Amino acid sequence: MGTPPAAPGLLLLLLAGTAGLCRALFSLPLRVSHPAAPAGSPPAPVVLRPASGSRQTQDAPGAADGLALASDPGGTLNFLAMVENLQGDSGRGYYLEMLIGTPPQALNILVDTGSSNFAVAGVPDPDVTSYFNPELSSTYRSQGVEVTVKYSQGSWTGVLGTDVITMPKGLYGSYTINIATILESENFFLPGVKWHGILGLAYDALAKPSSSVETFFDSLVRQAKIPNIFSLQMCGAGLPVSGSGTNGGSLVLGGIEPSLYTGDIWYTPIKEEWYYQVEILKLEVGGQNLQLDCREYNADKAIVDSGTTLLRLPEKVFSAVVQAIARTSLIQEFSSEFWTGTQLACWDRSEKPWSLFPKLSIYLRDENSSRSFRISILPQLYIQPILVIGDNLQCYRFGISSSTNALVIGATVMEGFYVIFDRAQRRVGFAVSPCAEADGAPVSEIEGPFTTADVASNCVSSVSFHEPVLWIASYALMSLCGVILLVLIVLLLIPPRCQHRYTDNDVVNDESSLVRHRWK
Repeated sequence: MGTPPAAPGLLLLLLAGTAGLCRALFSLPLRVSHPAAPAGSPPAPVVLRPASGSRQTQDAPGAADGLALASDPGGTLNFLAMVENLQGDSGRGYYLEMLIGTPPQALNILVDTGSSNFAVAGVPDPDVTSYFNPELSSTYRSQGVEVTVKYSQGSWTGVLGTDVITMPKGLYGSYTINIATILESENFFLPGVKWHGILGLAYDALAKPSSSVETFFDSLVRQAKIPNIFSLQMCGAGLPVSGSGTNGGSLVLGGIEPSLYTGDIWYTPIKEEWYYQVEILKLEVGGQNLQLDCREYNADKAIVDSGTTLLRLPEKVFSAVVQAIARTSLIQEFSSEFWTGTQLACWDRSEKPWSLFPKLSIYLRDENSSRSFRISILPQLYIQPILVIGDNLQCYRFGISSSTNALVIGATVMEGFYVIFDRAQRRVGFAVSPCAEADGAPVSEIEGPFTTADVASNCVSSVSFHEPVLWIASYALMSLCGVILLVLIVLLLIPPRCQHRYTDNDVVNDESSLVRHRWK
């Protein structure tokens, strides 16, 4: 989100060396500025800063502990009422309408499975259309605790408090929730976004200022007595990532809605309960294995995160994927700036460039550790329409980027699937989403099981140096340093009782002379 917009005269650059009628006509440098105002400059991604025994068929009655597969229209849970309760797009995130306070103030809240704080704009901001005013709510209670949260892109600082919330298209009833009112922010609220806060749905280990802050979903589980599971569908496949309209989606709290998926649900274990960390075994491009050590895919973690726009890959993996796509695509040459996200590639609107690119597959370890399954996305999910020029040209961006510290399964992949976050059984499930279609054809696939005999038994480091552990280690080291310093001070204050008195007749070598000199 950092560099200034390119000058208008530099917007059109020819892609040299491409051949054929379906080649990219030219590329358009991305303005790495904030998402477009009505004037229409290209928007930038929003990245805030997650065996037969493991499958569950659609018509299964839901006997597994912690699952709820049937709606109860008369009770707290009515999953059908939660269908299509989200709006948004992959470029600017998917959000849920929420009523906060007494009397209620309506705000749109970004759904983020990669963080754990619930926070809303608490003061006017030029980039948001609404904010929560605690002074107008009779049920708001300030805790007087300052909190700062930093994301992959952007940060905010606010004050913790509590208030009641209701969800018009969520659970029945009102619930008292920890809420941070955002007083200052940097690159968090962006021009053009339609949300006014963020709903962190990860584990309390990521909550700020400490894990003692009960998260939004933990509060719902405790107060509403719902199963410890939620599921998410985002319907933006093949659609403009930041268009003038909005796409739909569903956040189902407390269970699984059968109408939101087809086929089987495939589950992979949650490796660590902070982000929704999973284990990636290998990647394929066009059916060809990248042949990397599986630990490269999990360096230093692999997570499922709805708040991240793109599929983000560790640098070594990203380079291998780009090389494989370039090698297997039908385009002989391509601008390197397209792969790095600084240029768009444009084709005539009558052409569909997706046929020029290969399928991308991610293998995840099954609950039966000797088996795996793969989720595959077609080019319609990672070659993303973003801008129309004139009457004839449609421009696309590359929906994959490099990362310095994680593999992140973001919206680029999640828009192809119905994703189940089964916290009760420490697993994440994937099923094909019926809304993941382009031109009437599915753009995602799930297949399995496959043997894991060709990969290591553990692709994740046994020592996970995530943030809470680092804080504990730092406090332990500080305490140890304090103890050592205290001992040194005590030793300096105790008078030397057994000090040797040197005389002129003492014979000493150079080393003892140095000691004698220090004692004097």
